Amino acid sequence: MAEPQIRDDRAKGRLEAFEDGTYVGVVVYFVLPGEPHALVAVHTVVEDGHEGKGVAGALVRALYATAAAEGVPVVPLCPYAAAWAERHPDEAPTAPPAVVAAAKARLKGSPELW
Repeated sequence: MAEPQIRDDRAKGRLEAFEDGTYVGVVVYFVLPGEPHALVAVHTVVEDGHEGKGVAGALVRALYATAAAEGVPVVPLCPYAAAWAERHPDEAPTAPPAVVAAAKARLKGSPELW
């Protein structure tokens, strides 16, 4: 299978995957404002019929690549993103504990981000 096309809709906090123009999955995230700045993954969904094709992995990989290009960490609060990061430590550096704590506090105070 070819890698899906990934589109970043920063305003909506969505990194979306498409195959041949068809929407197949998303990583929902938010930008941790101020310092410490980070991208925080909160949810990963792959559409029915597209599971097991590497869509979720491509989405999380793209989120880490985006963060690396911006010079910020990723905080993988999404269970899938966290598991992917554990399996790919060379591509998914661990966020500093203070950044993780700030991301969790932001999510707790703003549940609509989930």
